[in-house]
Order: sequence, then structure tokens, then C-alpha cells
Amino acid sequence: MHKLMMILIFMLTLSTNFAYAASETSLPAAAAAPPSAAPHSSNSKSAPSAPTVPSPALTSSNLTIQYDDQALIVERDQLQFPLWGLPDMEAVERLTARFRKQVNIAPLNAKWKGGDHFISGQNGRRLDDHAFTEQVLGFLMQSDSATIEAPTHLIHPKVTTELLTEITHKPIGYYVTFFNSGNKSRSHNIRLAAEAINSAVVFPGETFSFNGFLGPRTLQKGYKSAPIIVKGEMAEGVGGGICQVSSTLFNAVDRAGLKVVSRYSHSRSVSYVLPGRDATVSWGGPDFAFRNEYHQPVLIRAMVSGGSLHIMLYSSESIVTKPKNVPPASHQLPEEVPNSQVIHPKTEE
Repeated sequence: MHKLMMILIFMLTLSTNFAYAASETSLPAAAAAPPSAAPHSSNSKSAPSAPTVPSPALTSSNLTIQYDDQALIVERDQLQFPLWGLPDMEAVERLTARFRKQVNIAPLNAKWKGGDHFISGQNGRRLDDHAFTEQVLGFLMQSDSATIEAPTHLIHPKVTTELLTEITHKPIGYYVTFFNSGNKSRSHNIRLAAEAINSAVVFPGETFSFNGFLGPRTLQKGYKSAPIIVKGEMAEGVGGGICQVSSTLFNAVDRAGLKVVSRYSHSRSVSYVLPGRDATVSWGGPDFAFRNEYHQPVLIRAMVSGGSLHIMLYSSESIVTKPKNVPPASHQLPEEVPNSQVIHPKTEE
């Protein structure tokens, strides 16, 4: 319905412009055939014809879209149907989607580095789709080239330095697990995942999804191949070791009395937490998630020191929690799985 209305408005405006232009340029009837006009001869000059009104369908012009210090140039015939010059709304939508990817910038939340040290957040921006479409259609309603400035909205970060200063005073949950720092690939993955969830803020009523927050664990994101558990067997997989981060987070969350909404155990026991205290995760598979049912935001603080992973939860001084008694993890370093027991998948060339 919206597309139809836009096309009808376009056609009405176009026909009005043509009618007005034709009335301005047509010759009076008396001038076209004067009573005393001399007979036509080969030596007489013919009367000049009435000027024609250019049609947008036959006009070659460009639309220049400016943003930042860049410009995108689009040809008219890419945005309208030939012959009649009607706007191709699907082409306009494709242009909007394409430009949205170039213009949109997600805001960056502020982060807590510990103590009184913070990293300020950064504003983002979002393309105003409706205003952008109106500007493109405005260009199509006239025959000349045009230049427009991309209409955008400012997006403020959800987590600011001011908020962090209010919720970094009272610890409400804490858990630590240990790993063999000699396993470089697994240690690297643990550190990378811990950095990813560090300074995450879960607002009242919100659900934190471990998979949703980290996203896919890929080589492009810096994760390395390390042993993982697949159907009770040890195998090599990108991101091996991340389950220790999700398991450590689960125990800190449970100790703080937060609502666990999704948790699964491994198909075999793991050594870094007590039996039944693990939380396996896999992109596209099991997830660990919890909901903040308190009335204050909760901050996740995750850090790696040597061969230990520490996860602390903080909130404001006014929060009232219902903590649980959660047994600590063993300080004994987990035994490394011999390489002969690890299944190495075949690689495709």
C-alpha cells in the first residue's frame, strides 16, 4: 500500500508538471493559423515548432548522496522503469538497504578497566530510512541531477561511564576456575572469550545469552583450534576452552542468586568445575543464559591472571540479592588430554 501511494503521488506530481509546462509553451490558436497568412512557398521560412517538455524517462542525470567525506553517485535509470519513468520501488529499497550498511554505525558501550579507570563510550548513527526514501523519490520527480545529504539519527550507547560508576562498587557474585596456561591455544581462547564478556551490563528484566553475546567462534575472530568434547569424545574444534568461561560465569551467576534460564552439561565430566556445575555452549547448539530479575543493573567483570579465570558480578549499593551457597572449584590444574586421545578432523583442501 505504501509503495502504491508513493507511485500515485509521483504520477500526479509528474502529470501536473507536464500540464503546466505544456500550457506555458503551446502557441495561441490565432498564431497557429492567422487569417491573412500568405500562401506557402518554398522560399518562405516555416514557423518555429513549440518547444518540447523533457520527460524524466528520457533524461540522463545522477543522484549524489553525501555522507561523512564520501559520496555515492547513482544513475537515474537505475531507480526507475524505462519508457514512463515511474520509480522502481524495489530498486529504491535496494539502494536504501545498501546505503544503510555503509552509513549505520553501532554505538560502543563504555567499559570498566578496574578501579577508577573507564573507557568512554562512543555514539553511533542510524540511517533514517523514511526520510532517505523521500529524498530519492524527490530526485525522481524532477529531471535534473541532485545532491542530498544522508539523513541519520544519533544513537547513544546504552552503557555510559556515569552508569558504570554507579554499579561497580558492590560485588554480588564471584567464581574462579583454573587451567593449564601451558596449553597456548586453549588459554588464548579463554582469554579472548573473557575479554568479550568483560564489562557487559545486564539491565533489569534482560536476559544475557552467552552465544548471543559472543556470536560465532571463528578463526577470523581470532579463536584457535583446541580440544573440545563432541558426543563424549575429545576432538579438535575452533574455540576449544570457551566452555570454561561459560561454566565459570554460570557459577558466579548462581552464587549471586540470578535466574538461570538455560544451561546444559557436557556429555562427559570436565575437570575445571565440580560434577554438575558446568555449562557447555556451542554456536547453533547449547547455550547458557540467565535473566536479571533484580531491580538494578548487573555488571560482568571477567579477567585472566596466569592460569586462573576470575569472574565477578557487581551492581549498585542499593541492590538486594538472594545469594546461594555454591562450592568452589578445585585448585588442582586439570590434566591435559594426551594427543593420541584427541580426534583430529580431516581438513578439506
